[in-house]
Amino acid sequence: MTAGLTVVRAGALTTVQDSGRRGHAHLGVPRSGALDAAAMALANRLLGNDPAAAVLEATLTGCALRADRAVTVVVGGAPCPVTVDGRPVAWGAPVRVPAGAVLDAGGVRAGVRAYVAVAGGIAVDPVLGSRSTDLLSELGPAPLRDGEVLPLGTPARRAAPADTAPWPAPPTALTLPLRLGPRADWFTPTALHTLTSATYRVSQHSNRIGLRTEGPPLERASEGELPSEGMVLGAVQVPPDGRPVVFLHDHPTTGGYPVIGVVPEAALAAAAQAAAGTPVRFTLG
Repeated sequence: MTAGLTVVRAGALTTVQDSGRRGHAHLGVPRSGALDAAAMALANRLLGNDPAAAVLEATLTGCALRADRAVTVVVGGAPCPVTVDGRPVAWGAPVRVPAGAVLDAGGVRAGVRAYVAVAGGIAVDPVLGSRSTDLLSELGPAPLRDGEVLPLGTPARRAAPADTAPWPAPPTALTLPLRLGPRADWFTPTALHTLTSATYRVSQHSNRIGLRTEGPPLERASEGELPSEGMVLGAVQVPPDGRPVVFLHDHPTTGGYPVIGVVPEAALAAAAQAAAGTPVRFTLG
């Protein structure tokens, strides 16, 4: 393991992410990990990395990195301009970055989160078996800072060739399948109808903890207090303002607001790339 990347521009929020810390919820530790796990896996596969090797997740404004040694990089996820020392290079495909050159992943053209994968993976020290940054519990490395040096792992001898890479486009409208429960009975029949028939929009206050929505509030049938109980990835919690919040990877492991339903994990990658203002529909399924 040797130093490989110096952060020239950290961007609005760039974090190290892998497949996360599974199995620690009973200790109050969220899973964390890449919000768009499919984008992370594809970028890694194009480099011959393990699909769960640690990458950089850059939010909205991208990041810039100087290669202290020659490296091969893939920038994927949300589409963005990519340059090496100011010269345009491919997005979504392996790019060779010479020693001393600066790779710049610019602001996203659509979506929210770009992923920068490097041959060998980002090799910061793992915490509880993961290199992921957890913004809620502050486990793992802190968000990137200008001037920071990131260690890299050893690249694979050869990456598998790929003529094309199927990068999904960020959603212009988001449809989230919903399984009702465990606290759907805390809401009126009208609220359940509203949830599955109204169009919500992604709030600008969304983050790695949860996708917040704007739209019609959901009326509760019970006004009592709910003791804190376990929360799962994809839980749709309804806070006092009545607007649903879809819990993402840095979500709390317990909560006291009722969960009206759960969105399956497979649908959450699209949620991770839904920009503020994107229409959201919940469908039973």
